[in-house]
Amino acid sequence: MKFKAFVYVSLKSGYSDPEGDATAEALRGLGYGVEKVRASKAYQVTFEAKDMAAADALIDEMCRRLLTNPTKDDYRYELSEA
Repeated sequence: MKFKAFVYVSLKSGYSDPEGDATAEALRGLGYGVEKVRASKAYQVTFEAKDMAAADALIDEMCRRLLTNPTKDDYRYELSEA
C-alpha cells in the first residue's frame, strides 16, 4: 500500500530561533503587532508499507533517524493512504 505523511519539525522550547526572530522583526517593521515567530520545516513523504501500523512505525523511524535531531527538535506527522 502507498502512504503519504506530512512531517512537521520545530525547535524545542528553549532553543534560539534566529530565522523566527528575523521574521518577527521584519513583520514588526511592516507594522504588524507580532510578539513572536518560530520557524518550522515541513516534509511530504510518500512511501510503501504493508498496512497503516507498519507505515506509522516507518515514518516515526524516518523522523528519528534523519528528518529530526532529537536533541533540539520536536516533530509530529499526519499519515494517510496515498
